[in-house]
Amino acid sequence: MNVRKFIAATARDALRKVKETLGPDAIILSNRGIPGGVEIMAVAAQDMEMIIPTGERDALPRGKDSAGHLFETSKGRAAVAGGQPRAQVAAPAQSAQGVPPTRPAPPLAARPLSQVNLPPPQPRSAPQPEAEVVPAAVMDEIRSLRRIVEQHLAGFAWGESARVEPVKTEILRQLLDAGFSPQFARELLAELPRDLGVGQALAWVRGGADRAMLTTNSETDIVDRGGIYALVGPTGVGKTTTTAKLAARCVLRHGARKLALVTTDGYRIGAHEQLRIYGRILGVSVHLAKDAEDLRATLQDLQHTHMVLIDTMGMSQRDRLVREQVAMFGDNDVKSLLVLSATSRGDTLDDVVKAYSGLQSLAGCILTKVDEAASLAASVDVIIRHRLRLYYVSNGQRVPEDLHLPNRPYLLHRAFKDLPESSPHRLAGVEPGLMMASAASSVASAGGAHRG
Repeated sequence: MNVRKFIAATARDALRKVKETLGPDAIILSNRGIPGGVEIMAVAAQDMEMIIPTGERDALPRGKDSAGHLFETSKGRAAVAGGQPRAQVAAPAQSAQGVPPTRPAPPLAARPLSQVNLPPPQPRSAPQPEAEVVPAAVMDEIRSLRRIVEQHLAGFAWGESARVEPVKTEILRQLLDAGFSPQFARELLAELPRDLGVGQALAWVRGGADRAMLTTNSETDIVDRGGIYALVGPTGVGKTTTTAKLAARCVLRHGARKLALVTTDGYRIGAHEQLRIYGRILGVSVHLAKDAEDLRATLQDLQHTHMVLIDTMGMSQRDRLVREQVAMFGDNDVKSLLVLSATSRGDTLDDVVKAYSGLQSLAGCILTKVDEAASLAASVDVIIRHRLRLYYVSNGQRVPEDLHLPNRPYLLHRAFKDLPESSPHRLAGVEPGLMMASAASSVASAGGAHRG
């Protein structure tokens, strides 16, 4: 339902605008005085019919507001559900001559424009009655109706798209089935040529993702370049094991004396000891830094070491300590590698990346648990959209064998792999269209909330 707002110097002028815009049968929802004039909220009669079934509207008593069960004024004079008045205004007593009392006229708010008697002109300085614009329950009803309409339109649009652009529609379905986000799918398909077959179109889209993906290679391996790197991220993504794998990779190439390990995890029981065990196996010194000042002193002592790897405490991306951790590394010229689990949902990965985006020294990311993930679409999607450089991929628990530089063809093959027709997670019918419509609605709602 499209609720419109009209502002004019007088009520007469505002009602004239309503009539010209929405027609003589428009429904007045509210009127109130504002500095310098009058504000009226109104809706077209045909829009109101979308909310009130014809049978219910015809059953209402003559002379009452046909939208009374949905709208009410702040004075409590408009009818509510069931046609019962919420707060009936008391009528004057019957006169001695037996003349029945005059029934109060319905308020200007929530009445058809054709039933509105224009009030006599009032001086601009006269106070205008305040009225509730739209109750919260009504707005919830409107939003619900809007979603229903959008779903119907999405179904129609999907059917039309499948008829006009069958190849593009099929590729979109495959992207959504694989686990890519609707936003990323739209971006990939934005400039898809219309003269391609399904196989050619899929190769074209995959090539676009390949060009957008940032990775390191053997010439830019940080183990050979050296430096100070902290592995950060939420709990359970494998930071300590990945730190040990990187440490072993460095020791095999440059020797144990070229490396030092530091942990800032003084909270978890056994966390420091676990890293010390890896350090003893590799013959590498392990240090504990409790705070930013302690870390600064430790790094000063290790300034001539080829590579320093810092294992950090795992915490939820919503934990307030994330900010402290971000500040701790920013103050000590530490480059950070965000550890992401390939088994996480796309929206969870988005939350993690946003939480650590305040790290000015965020160099890139490491993708772990690749061997446990059914699909890599969500991971590749997030890495590309957030312009993160992928440094390493971990696909097992072995140290250091299960840590590799990114193999782009393999990652994209896993990401674009279509679901079998028997999969319960495969979208069918108009479901891809509904999914795209829902995603677009969420983006629009978030944008509106942000602007508000």
